Amino acid sequence: MFSALSSALHARRRVALLLTLLITVLAAVFGGSVQNELTNGLSDYDDPGGGNVVARDIITRATGIDSQQGYLLLVRTDERLSGTGTPPAAVTAAGRLLKSRPEVKQVLDYSADPALISRDGHSTVIVGAVRPMAESETRTAEEELQQAIKDDPALRDRTWLGGATPGHVQVAEVSDTDLAKAEGMATPIILIALFLVFRGLVAALVPLLGAIVSLLLTMAGLRIATTMMDVSTGAMSLAFALGLGLSIDFGLLIVTRYREELAAHGPGADALRRTVATAGRTVLFSALTVAAALLAIMVFPHPYLRSMGLAGVITVVSAALFALLGLPALLAVLGTRINALAPRRWQRTAGAGRATAGRWHRLASAVMRRPSVSALLATAVLLLIASPLVGVRFTGVDPTSLPKDISAGQVAARLSADFDELAASPFQIVADTSDGSGLDAYARRIAAVPGVESVGSPQRLDAGHWEIDAILTGNPLDTAALKAGQRIVDLDAPVTARYTGTTADFLAQRGSIADRLPEAFGVLALVTVLLLFAFSGSVLLPFMALVMNLLSTGAAFGFLVWAFQDGNLGFAAHSGLETTTPVLVFALAFGLSTDYNVFLLGRIKEARAAGRNDREAVADGLASIGATVTSAAVLFCIAVGALAMSRLVFVQELGIGAAFSVLLDATVVRALLVPSLMALLGAATWWAPAPLRRLHSALRLDRMEGPPAGTEAAAPATKGAREPVAGPTA
Repeated sequence: MFSALSSALHARRRVALLLTLLITVLAAVFGGSVQNELTNGLSDYDDPGGGNVVARDIITRATGIDSQQGYLLLVRTDERLSGTGTPPAAVTAAGRLLKSRPEVKQVLDYSADPALISRDGHSTVIVGAVRPMAESETRTAEEELQQAIKDDPALRDRTWLGGATPGHVQVAEVSDTDLAKAEGMATPIILIALFLVFRGLVAALVPLLGAIVSLLLTMAGLRIATTMMDVSTGAMSLAFALGLGLSIDFGLLIVTRYREELAAHGPGADALRRTVATAGRTVLFSALTVAAALLAIMVFPHPYLRSMGLAGVITVVSAALFALLGLPALLAVLGTRINALAPRRWQRTAGAGRATAGRWHRLASAVMRRPSVSALLATAVLLLIASPLVGVRFTGVDPTSLPKDISAGQVAARLSADFDELAASPFQIVADTSDGSGLDAYARRIAAVPGVESVGSPQRLDAGHWEIDAILTGNPLDTAALKAGQRIVDLDAPVTARYTGTTADFLAQRGSIADRLPEAFGVLALVTVLLLFAFSGSVLLPFMALVMNLLSTGAAFGFLVWAFQDGNLGFAAHSGLETTTPVLVFALAFGLSTDYNVFLLGRIKEARAAGRNDREAVADGLASIGATVTSAAVLFCIAVGALAMSRLVFVQELGIGAAFSVLLDATVVRALLVPSLMALLGAATWWAPAPLRRLHSALRLDRMEGPPAGTEAAAPATKGAREPVAGPTA
């Protein structure tokens, strides 16, 4: 298959490049509008079949108010406020502004609830409850309200817009702004790093070109997806980081191998065939394993997680398509010019190539001399880094996630610091009953729950439902409020009860994710084992990979808890990790760990096929691919780590978690744990039952289409061909 593919691409290389260019242009035109179609509401984090969603729909139908949306106008006054007397001009103007909005169904101020006055008496919050609004409406409304505040002298410089609706509009705006900034800063850094790794400008530009193509293809794919489902705005951040990182990984692997084949056999169809047959095969299996890990996220019903999983799969497929179709055609056109624009002092010498490989060979040999010690040491390091995971806590996404220089973030911060418990985010209990019997006693029991500040009287919603509102201690997502909310849920209700509100929605989200975790991990583990068996022909290697991946991802989680929850490395301490972050980091880290495992196993298999014994094959495999994997990991860390520049904490957690996991995997796992475990297992590493061996052979999955570079006599160099320059130098 790979020989036929490479032959066709070499013979029709210019046609293939023109088709790639045409498809890329069409993808850019079609996918350019995807940003306007993405969603960013609290409902993105809901299980559509959850009881909290049913409860919220009942309230919305009965009252016309969407409890997941709303406005908060924070007004600061010079005079001290009280519940009596004429309100200041700013307070009156703020109330009038909200009442003038067509989407506002109800306005609440301190005349109805004295808790809306701050403790110092100089600030107040005016609450605007709104009807359900479409995504485009929320953006327009937020812009109009901000402009109205600027235009009114009574409100200007003393009024700030916050609440759920402006908060999520501003989350999207901050995400877009930070993503553009990350792209602008990461791209030149990566280009410089690629130039240093490849020691040549042409070779360095090739993976970057692949990243552009894959990102445009991903945007087109997501634009198609928006016509069939809600796609969250977070998908673009993941697509950028993952597309850039994987394009560099795949490009580095294929370009490095092609340059080796040029050096060993000279330019022509044979060099391309050998490259696609070896590195291309590795890229295919690598892409499948990463895609499988991200596909497992789509087991979760939450639109946000499904969007991230879908974006990841589309990104992986896009990067792999360019690496397997567009890149070989480009290399066929470039030939020896892939080594062009390289400083003369960086021209490859035989000694430089041997020195880099020699260091990795010596490291692998040293590790395998004392494999038990090395394995125990590497495992101990990973478990130590993972140890903070014992105290992990989880939290959700709300306007407090926003930076304080954004109006909704500033309002959320001031509410938390300056106000007592507000009724703006009550814990809402919807009871299925027609007459309300037994609800008064139920309300008294709720009021006795620790952490409940107050409970309202039961209110009829419609002929079959009543509502009870409870005000919980502290911020709705703080530990105290979450514990109180869980105690309410655990109470025996006299009738069927459902729960909604910020606290209840988070509890439902956390429970739904926990319920689906075994299914998601089962899918991930099964597909990974099958793919690694197909690639390696071994039964033990896939399970060894599962254990190593669990160790590295556990260490990544422990690092996140230490950095973000405990407040280290300059990060402010938070009440917990955002609930979806562990799911996303686990899938990304697991897929990328398997990705690098495939890179290494591919070279080890080649060394065994060339006649090396098991230990020699491991040492030779690490020697030939160690620099490439390390370079790929460093470059991927730059690409994904760019997300750490975001002002949104949950985006920072995703970027840093994935980058740290990749760094651990390329160092501790690949350099220490893999060689030591393979040395301990010896020939058993490649064991499989006879029926599976026959199946693997019958499907031709074990066929190597051409020996490794350098195992045959090198073909004569083409007249005028330049001496290849050095490959990865990590």
